[in-house]
Amino acid sequence: MAEPHDLTALEQAAAVARGELSSRELVAHHLDRVDALGDTVGAFVTVTGEAALAAADAADAVPPGDRGPLHGVPTAIKDLTLTAGIRTTFGSAAFADFVPPVDADVVRFMRDAGLVSLGKTTTSELGCSLYSEGLVAPPARNPWDLAYTAGGSSGGAAAAVAAGLVPVAQGSDGGGSLRIPASLCGLIGYKPSRGMVSGGPLGSGGFGLPTHGPIGRTVADVAALLDVLARPVAGEPYLPPARPAAGWLGVARAAEPGRLRIGRFTTPMLADEPVHPDCVAAVDRAAALLTAAGHEVVEVASPLGPAAWPLFEIVWYVLALAPVPSERERELLPLTRYLRARGAEISAATLTTTLGELQALVRLGARRTAGCDLLLCPTLATPQAPVGWFTSGGDPAEDFDRQRRFSPYCAIFNTTGDPSVSLPVGVTAEGLPVGVLLSGRYGDDARLIATAAQLEHSSGGWDRHPAIWRAVDSANVNGSGTGRSER
Repeated sequence: MAEPHDLTALEQAAAVARGELSSRELVAHHLDRVDALGDTVGAFVTVTGEAALAAADAADAVPPGDRGPLHGVPTAIKDLTLTAGIRTTFGSAAFADFVPPVDADVVRFMRDAGLVSLGKTTTSELGCSLYSEGLVAPPARNPWDLAYTAGGSSGGAAAAVAAGLVPVAQGSDGGGSLRIPASLCGLIGYKPSRGMVSGGPLGSGGFGLPTHGPIGRTVADVAALLDVLARPVAGEPYLPPARPAAGWLGVARAAEPGRLRIGRFTTPMLADEPVHPDCVAAVDRAAALLTAAGHEVVEVASPLGPAAWPLFEIVWYVLALAPVPSERERELLPLTRYLRARGAEISAATLTTTLGELQALVRLGARRTAGCDLLLCPTLATPQAPVGWFTSGGDPAEDFDRQRRFSPYCAIFNTTGDPSVSLPVGVTAEGLPVGVLLSGRYGDDARLIATAAQLEHSSGGWDRHPAIWRAVDSANVNGSGTGRSER
């Protein structure tokens, strides 16, 4: 008999709607799992159990006719995202006691939709790295094998969903921060087109690179959460793409993208780095499935190459210059201090010129692939990385370079603003997940979501679980490999 956490997010909501489960029962069940496994996988910085149960009671009191597709479902909010009255550390000891006075727009939207947050998920410090290993929470570990990282900066969100602590979660992506953890943890991480999801209320900085988005176990769940997050807000700096009449969930359920021309490439874009055979094999499998579905898959050159990296490097340094009280700078991690020191050396003139040159390169790359409806490539150059591997050399410059070589694909699509999703198509010989990246044209999220759903169906489904899914008594396991996957 299925346990509540075995159900998808939409199935959990349907069970609540039918009266088979209450939201309070769902939330209590998942809180028990968080208590047992949350620290093991490093999913949460802050757990808000009492508030979650109160919110579940409020959700149960809503009349059936006023409930949406995810009403009463447990979820979680990334610790980079403002939550009024709830500690938000931005993954940093420098903000360990910070409590925002306002909610981010997406938090308000989730609450209005009847979703119930269990707390704040682990992230990298100020979102600066693609792993989530800081001083305010245990490191985010991959539930498929605890020796490996769950990634970042939405690493805690991925760990929580992959371990069955919540069925779907909010995250954000400024250079792969949803898609990287999704690839590592066998999930679907969706970066929407620029402007689709509000970055408010404090503004949309980061040169348009970051955006909020969903992470989950099925395309339908991810699309349903995208419906919640993607609400128009006055004053946003980017024009949002048109919303389909049936919503993003309707698009996912139909799974009818039409016949497409899909460009396939595996050459890394931001590093001259060998690509692991398992990552290439995942792309090959996705290409074969897409071809069998009637699409034309063609080889194309990478839109950009490693020559673009010096421009990206300057942008990443400047992005690390988030406001930090001067008296607490010493509490930042070595990597964060390194990035901020480099960013402080960059003049406004240099940054302006760099952004212009980068956009010129992006335009050239778009013209090279203009005949393609979608692009298919690896999510990462290597399937997995051990916890502590990026920092093991003791040199933050080496740490940063390892990250570039590990993830040389995702960030390009933050620069273009195009929608991009990591899909868990592949698997290593050890049974660990391997993602592929499917990316669309700016504003064409509907075609991308429909294709992702079609690929999910032809793959036989992706809602697979690691061994820790059943090991709720393993709260004291360590990173020695306990939790190795079972398929």
